[in-house]
Amino acid sequence: MNNDICSKIRFYRDQLPPEGILVAVSKTKPAEMIRVAYDCPHRDFGENKVQEMKAKHEVLPADIRWHMIGHLQTNKVKYIAPFVWLVHSVDREKILREIDKQAAKHGRVIPVLFQLKIAREETKFGLTEADYEALLDAYEEGRFPHVRLTGLMGMASLTDDTEQIRREFRGLRRKYEALQNRFPGIRYLSMGMTGDYRLALDEGANIIRIGSGIFGARDYGH
Repeated sequence: MNNDICSKIRFYRDQLPPEGILVAVSKTKPAEMIRVAYDCPHRDFGENKVQEMKAKHEVLPADIRWHMIGHLQTNKVKYIAPFVWLVHSVDREKILREIDKQAAKHGRVIPVLFQLKIAREETKFGLTEADYEALLDAYEEGRFPHVRLTGLMGMASLTDDTEQIRREFRGLRRKYEALQNRFPGIRYLSMGMTGDYRLALDEGANIIRIGSGIFGARDYGH
């Protein structure tokens, strides 16, 4: 299994641009499996549940870069504020305020991505166009001094229509380029998962989030 995980990590990393980041999505996977990937070596891991990320952080090496990729509740931010490396899923002002508040308590400036709603499914989270613009204005006014906006994240529709997926990624890329022109330090475009990462890379992603492609099918019984 060790060689298999390492070869898969190399496979995905080799397709990234030089500054790109492969986030190995380790949700539901045991710490032992993350340790295997760590030893490949690999350092970027993504979780979508705060409790799981916190528990793994406590037993795994301190130099792991933890990515929060799931919908984040305000009352859970305090548990990851001391160590989270990048929050991908800022989808409302309330959560940004809480991240700022908790980062201040730990003397940190936490890097974040704004998650935009690009998919057609109602179940997908993300900022609407109007909310995105309002949040950018609030950020520009300096209301969140302990947060650093570093880019955007999006999840495409779950569909076999590759042209639709491509259009959704392309639209996010345009938003990303506009954001780069507005703010210094914008460097990450997080889009693409195991099923659609190649389309995301074609459309300019420099962070991809790969779970089953590295670790195998998700363990729903975990």
